[in-house]
Amino acid sequence: MQIHINLFTVNKRFPLTISRGTTAQTTNVWVRISEDGIEGWGEASPFGVGNHRQSTDTIKDALQQVIPLLQAFSPLQRQQIEQVLTQNQVPSAVKAALDMAMHDWLGKRVGLPLWQIWGLNRHAIVPTSVTIGINSPEGAIARAKDWLNFTDVRVFKVKLGNPDGIEADRKMLLAVQKVAPKVEFFVDANGGWTLADAIAMCNWLADLGIKYVEQPLPRGQEISLAKLKQNSPLPIFVDESCFTSSDIPDLANYVDGINIKLMKSGGLTEAMRMVDVARAYKLQVMFGCYSDSSLANTAAAQLAPLADYLDLDSHLNLIDDPFTGALIEQGRVLPNELPGLGVQHSASGT
Repeated sequence: MQIHINLFTVNKRFPLTISRGTTAQTTNVWVRISEDGIEGWGEASPFGVGNHRQSTDTIKDALQQVIPLLQAFSPLQRQQIEQVLTQNQVPSAVKAALDMAMHDWLGKRVGLPLWQIWGLNRHAIVPTSVTIGINSPEGAIARAKDWLNFTDVRVFKVKLGNPDGIEADRKMLLAVQKVAPKVEFFVDANGGWTLADAIAMCNWLADLGIKYVEQPLPRGQEISLAKLKQNSPLPIFVDESCFTSSDIPDLANYVDGINIKLMKSGGLTEAMRMVDVARAYKLQVMFGCYSDSSLANTAAAQLAPLADYLDLDSHLNLIDDPFTGALIEQGRVLPNELPGLGVQHSASGT
């Protein structure tokens, strides 16, 4: 198979601030594989979690190094290709883009969307949350109103873990809830709290009707999750603490759910493994994203019927998304009926 890569830059309509910083623009990598006149597409987007960072340059360099090793394979040989990628220790975002592209190629080869190949039910897809980043109360209110005017919002995910402390978190959240009294709320601290603050906030948030708290403690402090779970009336989800299925067993007794992201997991193949392992441990599952375009989020949407919660909103905040794919209906990100991922490029219409 032939493999080609292109870089593309996307800009956020509204910069997103979380506990670790602010993102306004990213340069992502478009991966195209081709064989037998069929082309499959995938996307790798940069992300960073603590000391674990995958930059655009890191992704591009790793792809260029591994492409010569893969050209002798067919897109049907996903297991062998996964072994090659693992042996060469390529970044997970590289694995994700290639795995996505091979699945897209397969769906186009047989003329079916992936969700249908897997026998999934699109009607089971839950509404996606849309994100409000760390801001002043006034700024958060303005962002909430922007979202409410832009799309059919059913769920807000509010980023907390403000460097100014939990009082700033409280003021911002209360302000947003006042302007959206009928919307469901989740909270994501992105590891921005201490254990003491997390216990205090989880108890306070429970009284406000918040559904769950995501990544309350920093990656690397998983040992403290046991005490937090004992003292929290809210379900605890982990994101930065859980990359692949191998992370789940050590976390299972201390959390209630995991956030699966294709860039962390290494693609749809590992994401499905993560769902299976999480269910075996009776954990809930959500799918999330980084600064992904419609390409990667449409890929994740193919598995969306398996999720309890969804946070696939990054493409909705882009002013220059080069791709179109999943539809938005009643607050839900729905994969379409086109074969493979069902993604088209705006410049080519294909």
